[in-house]
Amino acid sequence: MIHQIRPCRSALYLPASNPRAIEKARTLPCDAVILDLEDAVAPEIKVAARMAAVAAFTEGRFGHRLKVLRVNALDTEWGGDDLAAAATLDIDAVLAPKVNGPDDVARYNAALATAQPGLTLWVMIETCLAVGRLQAIADAALTTRLAGFVMGTNDLALEMRSRTMADRANMLPILTFALAAARARGLIALDGVCNDFTDLAAWRAEAEQGLALGFDGKTLIHPAQVDPCNAVFSPTAGEIAYARSIVAAFALPENAEKGAIRLDGRMVERLHLQEAERMIAVAAVISR
Repeated sequence: MIHQIRPCRSALYLPASNPRAIEKARTLPCDAVILDLEDAVAPEIKVAARMAAVAAFTEGRFGHRLKVLRVNALDTEWGGDDLAAAATLDIDAVLAPKVNGPDDVARYNAALATAQPGLTLWVMIETCLAVGRLQAIADAALTTRLAGFVMGTNDLALEMRSRTMADRANMLPILTFALAAARARGLIALDGVCNDFTDLAAWRAEAEQGLALGFDGKTLIHPAQVDPCNAVFSPTAGEIAYARSIVAAFALPENAEKGAIRLDGRMVERLHLQEAERMIAVAAVISR
């Protein structure tokens, strides 16, 4: 899976219709660039935005960044052509909006049948119908290109008629269950956007909450959020040192057959060894 070998701490949305923003994204330290054909693009320029996205991804120069295209929904007049264009591109993922269930995943997957094998499908979790079908949606990864969940908390709150809460208490159950469903099938999981990019203290609190819940990273709407997002979702020096101590401890001959050991006064199991190895691998990629 992408998230096991490449970090996705910061995923920056950019309107595909904005060439200056795309050019700037090529210089930013975000882990993923999401060129948006959906919410950020007005109907009258969606076709032009698609052409601009194709040109930008064909030109390349995005370096290490994951290249993602958010398409319009298949039931819109633009969705089919967006997916046909995406299938010709050398990108990492297509991000599908308004997915309500596994049948929608299958439809997007079918539309990408001719794409190169490495192209994955990420889906937005942003409708009330999707909330009741989270595990069924994640299970579609067993038979499709599905590789990621991206939380669309703005659309979800609107559909729920839910008000903004600083602690996101109204969203926490959904975030938790979506994350659990994603992890059950090894999917990448990205937290939703924070709309206020002027209050970085509030933004950081939300990002740290996402980290504590278990998300791989966070979707962003402004370049100012990239550096703090990378800082929040990067393993700390202390975490890396402890991970290395877990790996070293299990490597000792006397622990070779043990399922659990005692380390620094704590009980450590082999599942912790797997997480430690993943953290070390991600840290190594980040430090390059």
